[in-house]
Amino acid sequence: MENLDGQVAFITGGAQGIGLSMARALVHEGARVAIADLDRDALDTACDELERRAGAEAVAGFELDVRDREAFASTADLVESRLGPVSVLCNNAGVRLPDSLPELGYELWDTVVGINLDGVYNGVQTFLPRMLERGGAGHIVNTASAAGLATHPNSSLVGSSGLTYRASKSAVIALSEALGFDLKAAGHPIGVTVLCPGLVGTNISSNSAVRGGATAARREQAKRGDAMLHEVGMDADLVGGMVVDAIRDDRLYLHTDRDMAAAIADRSQALLDAMPPPDPGAETGDPR
Repeated sequence: MENLDGQVAFITGGAQGIGLSMARALVHEGARVAIADLDRDALDTACDELERRAGAEAVAGFELDVRDREAFASTADLVESRLGPVSVLCNNAGVRLPDSLPELGYELWDTVVGINLDGVYNGVQTFLPRMLERGGAGHIVNTASAAGLATHPNSSLVGSSGLTYRASKSAVIALSEALGFDLKAAGHPIGVTVLCPGLVGTNISSNSAVRGGATAARREQAKRGDAMLHEVGMDADLVGGMVVDAIRDDRLYLHTDRDMAAAIADRSQALLDAMPPPDPGAETGDPR
């Protein structure tokens, strides 16, 4: 999708952080933008800002729990009746709740996977059939994480060591790869990008702690984690521009930095090393 001017974009988790950065970048390109979020105050603030940039007729905000499939469908109807057919879908909503082996449980798993993975699939299932039926170019951006690609040796220091978080983000990467392959194989002009951000200055830990009903101690820990992200992480506003470039170039993978390069290389090598030795007769046809 080289031209985003006049396109309609829908962004979950769009009132803050990376989601709001996407909205700002897409508005700058002339797109009409609908953002969805659970935080009503942040949603109102974000919509006010975006309306000043693009005009009230080009912006819409909706409260949405991405786990609620019926609400997703009704929100999609409202978005398209107000702004027009959605051609750019950004499944960005996510949470990061700390877990460790003594704390693992079904409730935490269901919360994190329900938002991080099911929320992405719900967005695809809601909007992709509409995009396919209408035909024409489109693009889907799914936000995963560098933590879903490999385990960084210092992951506990950057707040992404949670087993459930990593599992959900790894699944988003696999979903995006499969979706992109299938769409291309079928000849549909709809691209897929999986965003794998590294350290980015957002308040994801604090926001997640509130959503997850964390204790006061956990909330304080989350605040410290976010403070570290803002100190050493990339400015979130830079990510939106990267997303726009990835949509234009139809890139499947989008990394925000190279911090995980060595860890990804080590994982890839370990996978190759674990393979059985090649069949000595494979090249000559000898069954031995």
